Amino acid sequence: MRIDLRLDAAPTDAAARAVELAATGIDGLFTFEGQHDVFLPLALAAQATDLPIMTNIAVALPRSPMHLAHLAHDLHALSGGQFTLGLGSQVKTHIERRYGSTWSQPAKRMREAVAATREILAAWAEGRRPEFRGEFTRHDFMPPTFTPEPLPWGPPPVMMGALGPLMTRTAGEVSDGLLVMPFNTIRHIEERTLPALREGLERAGRAPDEVALVPEVITAMGTTDEQYQAAVAGARSLLAFYASTPAYAPVLDAEGIGDLQPYLQGLQREGRLQEMAAAIDDDLLDAIAVRGTPEECAAKIAARFGALSDRVCAYFTGGVPPLPAIADLATAIHES
Repeated sequence: MRIDLRLDAAPTDAAARAVELAATGIDGLFTFEGQHDVFLPLALAAQATDLPIMTNIAVALPRSPMHLAHLAHDLHALSGGQFTLGLGSQVKTHIERRYGSTWSQPAKRMREAVAATREILAAWAEGRRPEFRGEFTRHDFMPPTFTPEPLPWGPPPVMMGALGPLMTRTAGEVSDGLLVMPFNTIRHIEERTLPALREGLERAGRAPDEVALVPEVITAMGTTDEQYQAAVAGARSLLAFYASTPAYAPVLDAEGIGDLQPYLQGLQREGRLQEMAAAIDDDLLDAIAVRGTPEECAAKIAARFGALSDRVCAYFTGGVPPLPAIADLATAIHES
C-alpha cells in the first residue's frame, strides 16, 4: 500500500517541507482548499522533489474548466507526469458567500466541470480542438496561440471527491477516480458508496478498473503519550465539526446515530466546542479515524482499506507528527 500526506506548509515553505516529507519515504503529496492556494504549493513541491502530487480537493464550481485544465496541464509537466487533479463541489454557503459564485444543481455542474476538463486535456494531448457543449459551460474554441503542447505522459487523471449517492454516481460516470471523503466509515463505504459508484459505472458503460478508489483517513498518531493525547483530542474536535454539518449526516445515519448531527449543530451555534468534542465517543472515533503509534495506525489503515485500494491519503490531527514518526508510518504501510 502507498501513502500520500498533506503538504502542510504555506507557499513560502512548501518546497523545503516537500523535501523533508519526501525523505521520510512517503509516496505522494496532496493539498486541499485551506488557508492557502491549493495549486501553488504543489508547483513548488514538483520542482523540489520527484513525488507524485494531487489536489484533494480543489473546489471546481467557482472555477472554469479551462482554468482547471491549464493548471492541471502545467502541474503535470512540472511533476514529470505525476499530477492528479482532484475536484470537489463544496456546499452552498461556501460557493455563494466565500467564493462569490453561483450555486445550483451541484451534481450536474460537477458532471460538466469534470467532463469538460477531461475533454480539454484530452484534446490538447491529441492535438485537436476541444468539443464540449454543456448546459453550463462550452469549450469549442481553441486557437493554436492558446493551445499548450502535448505532454509525453498523456493527460493527467481527473478525480472527483464525493460523499452522497448522487455525487458518487456522477464520479463513476465521468471521472478517473473517486476520492473518498475522510469523514467516513467502512459501513457507509460498503453499504452506500460502493453501490452508488457501481451504478454510475454501469450507467456510463464503464469497467470498474476505469475509476480508481482513493480513500482519505483521519489519523491520530503519536509516539509519546503527550503526542498521542493531543492527536486524539484533535481528532475528536475535527470529527465533531464534520458531524455537525448536514452534508455528513448520511455517514452518521449509516451508523444508526443520525440524531447526533442536529445535536452537534446546536452546540456549534452556541459556541460549545468542548461539549462537541466530548460527544464523539470512542466507538465513533474508531469507526472513522485511526489512532495509535505509527505501526498501529498503519495496521488499521491496511485492515480497513487494503481490499479497496492500494493507495491512501492520511490527514493528521493534533499537530504534525515528527518526521521520524512519519517515516515509521510509511515503512509500516509499505510492509502491510
